[in-house]
Amino acid sequence: AYYVIAMSEASSNLARYDGVRYGYSVPELTSWGDYFSRVRAEGFGEEVKRRIMLGSYALSAGYYGKYYLKALKARTLIIEDFRRAFKDFDILVSPTMPTLPFKIGELKDPLTMYKVDVNTVPVNLAGLPALSVPIGFIRGLPVGIQVIGNYFEESKILSFAKSIAAE
Repeated sequence: AYYVIAMSEASSNLARYDGVRYGYSVPELTSWGDYFSRVRAEGFGEEVKRRIMLGSYALSAGYYGKYYLKALKARTLIIEDFRRAFKDFDILVSPTMPTLPFKIGELKDPLTMYKVDVNTVPVNLAGLPALSVPIGFIRGLPVGIQVIGNYFEESKILSFAKSIAAE
């Protein structure tokens, strides 16, 4: 759900990016079509282009209900789960990542890289405040925990994170 929603929003928002009023610009070409194509080709990295294409696909006429609306429904279920959890707990704690970190440049496959976000994605979908606190090292690699708070209770997670960092 997260990737469908995030990529759809990126696609929708970046559709307004034209390089005229703000952002990356190129010398004026003979046609506006060439200008916009070049601005977007040169101004966006590969990952941004990938997300725009996937988001545009999810929002297209034949797939809006199949992907985007289903993602919004999934987000609603995730929000409801967090609301239930916060009836019993002030904060939630989880590993920030499901695996040890990889070396910079080691992973090239976007799907594998997306999977690393699996613990933070539900929190982002729900729009909850959260932060990652370094807690040590495993085999020389840094690890952290994610501290999640209820809506508008950032002070609780900041206080908890401060107490962990002090130890």
